[in-house]
Amino acid sequence: MMKRRQVLKTLLISAALMLPAGAALAADAVKVGLILPMTGPFASTGRQVEAGAKLYMAEHGDEVAGHKIELILRDDTANAEQTRRIAQELVTREKVQVLAGFGHTPLAMAAAPLATQGKVPMIVMAAGTSVITEKSPFIVRSSFTLPQVTEPLARWAKDNKIEKVVTLVADYAPGLDAEKAFSDTFTKAGGQIVESIRVPLANPDFAPFLQRVRDAKPDAVFSFVPSGVGSALMKQFDDRGLAQAGIRLIATGDVTDDDLLNKMGKAALGTITTHHYSAAHDSPENKAFVKAFEAANGGMRPNFMAVGGYDGMALIYEALKKTGGDAKGEALVNAMKGLSWTSVRGPVSIDPETRDIVQTVYFREVKEQDGQLWNVEFDKVEAVKDPVKAAKK
Repeated sequence: MMKRRQVLKTLLISAALMLPAGAALAADAVKVGLILPMTGPFASTGRQVEAGAKLYMAEHGDEVAGHKIELILRDDTANAEQTRRIAQELVTREKVQVLAGFGHTPLAMAAAPLATQGKVPMIVMAAGTSVITEKSPFIVRSSFTLPQVTEPLARWAKDNKIEKVVTLVADYAPGLDAEKAFSDTFTKAGGQIVESIRVPLANPDFAPFLQRVRDAKPDAVFSFVPSGVGSALMKQFDDRGLAQAGIRLIATGDVTDDDLLNKMGKAALGTITTHHYSAAHDSPENKAFVKAFEAANGGMRPNFMAVGGYDGMALIYEALKKTGGDAKGEALVNAMKGLSWTSVRGPVSIDPETRDIVQTVYFREVKEQDGQLWNVEFDKVEAVKDPVKAAKK
């Protein structure tokens, strides 16, 4: 009897050794839970982030450091309570090793406690409020912060003879971040904020607010609205005749979203924005990225959300390489700290102290080239950290 058991054990071991590598890895996959708004008013954000993440995997394979990477997509419809519930299910039932996505700040905030409790790395690929990374030691950001891209614009405005500004922002955390960053920097440089206007996030009607801007007669209006809403702002800015009244529109790059820019028409021409990515960015890496992205997505142009998803996956892959495949929360987050690489947006790194991304901020003007509208870069500030956290040191 003992001899038969030994023979059976030997046969089982031999069979295991003869299995193809993929079969052995199937039970040892690294699961990434991707939580995004795939339906509802912010579906364009989810579509772009998902497409960016999937393109990175298509280009780099679905195995890294001896582990299969499994992407599990869930739609939170941009509802924070849904985000929290989905994150909990992904951690407890699906046993994901990484949470990722998070199209807006309230959604990231809802998942942060679960990342801490479960010691699960949480890659913020879209949301831009500065404080997010302070809500959990397991949060790492591959997107940007609003103060990071706003402060350079405020300095540019004052340097370019804009003396009086009305700020008009979406009334939630990123908008308040942008409002404060612009106002503080602009007034410190000697400029004047004539009025600060906050617009409801849900189904915004900009017309009455833009009339207030026109009545205030500033040199410019500074605006931040989330990706996907810029078209409505641009149309109503044009309808109200603000440009004809001599009022310039300056904004963060969310307003002239690459994905939607062509639909905004000639009213967008001349708009000055600052941001960390443009589909027109002139580098070999970006040209290859745009070509591959459009080919994989029916001609859809990538925007900054797509890059957040693409680089978020790069962050996960490179960290796993660094740990030799160890996907435990603390090990993976520690491996992400200080990572640097050449992104399609330019050189980037992860600040080891704040876990925010450090990157170049570009000055852009909307121009028409070959019958299409593009955010054309004309200047830049390199290696920009999140200024809010930098000021706390």
